[in-house]
Amino acid sequence: MLFVPANVQGYGRNHKRVYRIYCELELNLRIKPKKRLKRDKPLPLAAPDLSNDTWSMDFMADQLADGQSIRTLNVLDDFNRKSLCLEVDFSLLAERVVQSLNQIIEWRGKPNTIRVDNGPEYISGKLMEWAEKQGVRLEHIQPGKPQQNA
Repeated sequence: MLFVPANVQGYGRNHKRVYRIYCELELNLRIKPKKRLKRDKPLPLAAPDLSNDTWSMDFMADQLADGQSIRTLNVLDDFNRKSLCLEVDFSLLAERVVQSLNQIIEWRGKPNTIRVDNGPEYISGKLMEWAEKQGVRLEHIQPGKPQQNA
């Protein structure tokens, strides 16, 4: 707000006087509102017809009683919503994700598609190389739509 002294030529100040002076000095420029991003409507998710066809991976975070954070890697089979893997550690890097996926593939077999979000572990080169070598397609969800990887 513009500062106006209390007694300018014997007049007191109030909000109307301050606003009038503000307008006379041409300080009343219109503040443009931020433009909102228009996002596409999410595509309907393809429901898998067979078990072991599509998996979903996501990270969750929690905190221990002493304040130290932990992360969990969850891998689910989308057909029957069965949990295939639950890795818990203080830090889970892309190498650890690849190692966990290799263990699941030895046990269950290879999926056609793995649905992931756009986190740093999933867009790393190591996971992309692994998926290409294994013949698994990584399907990223749309940005801002976490319900696609529920």
